[in-house]
Amino acid sequence: MKTQYSIPTEEKEKIFHTELVKFGVEYKKAQKVARILASGEPDETLGEEEIKIAQEACKQWIKQRKLYKIVKNI
Repeated sequence: MKTQYSIPTEEKEKIFHTELVKFGVEYKKAQKVARILASGEPDETLGEEEIKIAQEACKQWIKQRKLYKIVKNI
């Protein structure tokens, strides 16, 4: 039997924030981006500034996470 669990928005925000900071995104920027990601809003409803900051933070997160995986496997 498959069950679905719903994670509260506040909890999602905490998880996103922790992951972003863990991989080098500046604390305040990670806080803003975590709020954006946890909201679940479609891109069409976000402002240009919100989209830009989220893209920058996510690119940085991806880059640092890839480096972490490489170093971890050495």
